[in-house]
Amino acid sequence: MEPAQPADRVPADRTPPDGQPPAGLPADAAAERAVTGPTTPATGEPALVASEPAAQPPAPLGAPGVPSTGGRPTPPRAAAAKTERSPKDMAISLLVLLIPIALLLAFYRGFLGGDQATTVDPAPAIEQARSANTFPVSQPQGLGSDWRTVSARYQSVEDGANLRIGYLTPEGRGVQLLQSSVPAERLLPAELTDEGQPQGPTELAGRTWQRYAARGNQQALVLLEPTRTVIVLGDARDNELRELAGSLR
Repeated sequence: MEPAQPADRVPADRTPPDGQPPAGLPADAAAERAVTGPTTPATGEPALVASEPAAQPPAPLGAPGVPSTGGRPTPPRAAAAKTERSPKDMAISLLVLLIPIALLLAFYRGFLGGDQATTVDPAPAIEQARSANTFPVSQPQGLGSDWRTVSARYQSVEDGANLRIGYLTPEGRGVQLLQSSVPAERLLPAELTDEGQPQGPTELAGRTWQRYAARGNQQALVLLEPTRTVIVLGDARDNELRELAGSLR
């Protein structure tokens, strides 16, 4: 027989009655165990990990805050705004480009003399022709200051030599004075083309010149001499051609 137990001793068996939590467990733990049951995993099984929340489906079209486009994606408004340029914008861009060009052109004409032809001194070419003594050399005398010499060259060529002096007339036309020892039958077709035909004689400063129609809208006055041929050729008016030819001395 077992000895008698004291009256205040706690029984060794703590199995609770049906439906009651085990004695000795905290109230919270007991309540959790009662709801969830045992949480100790079986031997060899990993502990369960909380799963990620399921992805939410996209909000349906027409819902508050979602624009309705009839099932089509909304195009970016910024890109559309950049590609659409009004005629006014294009005109402003063109004007911005043209203003610097106009300023440069005005500076070139006003300060650099862009519209003025470059003048030369014909004296060296005339002196060279006289030194060669191939033909008598004439020089214009008494022309106004508004006649400008723009070129002058003496050159030896086959069967002779040429002295060419280019002028700009008071009206801004181009005229060339040619004195040559090349035979006239070769010189005239080369300078006036084969279509050049005599238009009749004219008297200038006591000499008889022949008027010719030259290439394009050009006219010519031709002086034939035994040792040289003189041609005044250009698109200037007839009175300017006659003035230059009559000034030769």
